Parts: sequence; structure tokens; C-alpha cells
Amino acid sequence: MREQLKPLGLSIDWSREFATCDDAYVAQQQALFLDMLDAGLITRKSAQVNWDPVDMTVLANEQVIDGKGWRSGATVERRELTQWFFRISDYSDELLEALDGLTGWPEKVRLMQANWIGRSRGLQFTFRTVDAPAGHEAIEVYTTRPDTLMGASFVALSPDHPWSRSWRPAARDRGLPRGMPQDRHDRGSHRDRPKLGFDTGLTVAHPLDPDWRPPIWIANFVLMDYGTGAIFGSPAHDERDHEFARKYGLPIRATFGQPGMTRDEADALVADAPFVPPRPNP
Repeated sequence: MREQLKPLGLSIDWSREFATCDDAYVAQQQALFLDMLDAGLITRKSAQVNWDPVDMTVLANEQVIDGKGWRSGATVERRELTQWFFRISDYSDELLEALDGLTGWPEKVRLMQANWIGRSRGLQFTFRTVDAPAGHEAIEVYTTRPDTLMGASFVALSPDHPWSRSWRPAARDRGLPRGMPQDRHDRGSHRDRPKLGFDTGLTVAHPLDPDWRPPIWIANFVLMDYGTGAIFGSPAHDERDHEFARKYGLPIRATFGQPGMTRDEADALVADAPFVPPRPNP
């Protein structure tokens, strides 16, 4: 790169050059890393990554195009690697509040930054399993719409959820559908791929009505790196859940309706399209 820039005759003082591969730079980065580790801002754990088998490197989601590496064109694999994580979420509130002071920034850039920080208000709670194997007594789910709980039609796990992975060999024997993210190959962006699911044959007890037994599915639109990697589906009030329920013939039960409506009338209103109510005030 340096040799290509020099012939251009740019007014660059090359005596002031430094590079991230310089020993002095690396030493400063290592010292900073150790300071953050001592402060409890860094953790180590295993996580799924996009692996390019040709370039032998991890790719960001944006570098995976139609399931292939942006540079090598090789089919991207899903691998679990031990990694270091920075707990930048500890500063989410401070970062969001500071955006209001960036009056010189374009609004679209501030919105982009707010979306990247990604504050999510919701509720995490437990569904007790009814007939799952030992060691699988409860599923922790996360939702931003706890007000739709009475419309729960199913519980869905990410294909990368630990339970899904432990059940996967048996699920494959029973016909895990093609196109589900599997052991090695990613199938592209979760937003673009068709909604696919697999009925585990297991159920949970609804937390507000123990006689109500929603089924447990593995679904390719549930992300392991968001929330707990498990959700409850409320098809009457969520477009993604509605599409999934229509595809697999799952119940669509309305939580909201017009005053004076019967249950059947409220359910009929959301049979073809969901009703997404305004979010309640935090």
C-alpha cells in the first residue's frame, strides 16, 4: 500500500507513519486490553461465527452474500469458536443520551447509531416444559411484547440454541427441513430466507394457564444472539409469527379486539393479517 501511494506524490510525511502491526502499537493495544479485562469489561465465551474455509477467517454478517464469502466466494460455514467479548452494553444508556447532544450530525446518522446500540425493552420469563427430556425443565424466553402473552401459539428456539443442537441428530432423523441452518453451512441472512420450522413434538405449560400447552418448535428466524435465543410466538400480533403460523397451521389467537367482540370475531380479524398494536409506554 505504501509503495502504491508514494508514486502519487501526495504530501504525506512518511516519518510520522505508524501501522497496527508495529510492535509499539501492538503493545499499547495489549495494555489497553488488560486494563479493560481487569475492570471486568471483557468476557470470554463460545459463540457461533461465520467461517470462510478458503480465507480461513471469521466474517461479519455483512460479508456473507447469498451464503458465500464476499471475497473468496466459498460457501460460509457456521462454527463455534471461543472468543473475547467487550461489554459495551454497560454504556448503552450513556451512549444513547449523548446522541441528543450531537446537534451537528445528520439525523439519519444519529438514527443509525441509535439502532446500532440497539436498546431493547422487554421481559424475560420462563415456560415450564411438560414432556421434555431430563435437564430441559424450563425455557427462558425474551419478548418486547409481553402484552401479547395471551396470544401465545408456540414457543420457538433458535437452531443454534443449546437445546436445538442437542436435539438436532434426532430431529434430522425425523426430517429436519432443508434450508434450516445446520452444523456447518449458513443459509444466508435470516431476514431473506423463507420461514422454516421443525416441530419437536414437545410442549410447554403457559405461565398463566397451566392447562394451555403451546408446542415447542425450532425456527430459523429466531436468533441466538438476541435475547435468550428463544421466543413465544404471538401470530395475531406479529408479522413474522403470523407468516410462520399460517405456513404450519398453528393457531392464531387474538389478544386484542374491539369492545363487544366475541372471541371468534376477534380471531377472524387477524386470520389473514396480524394486528400490531402500539407499544405500551415503558
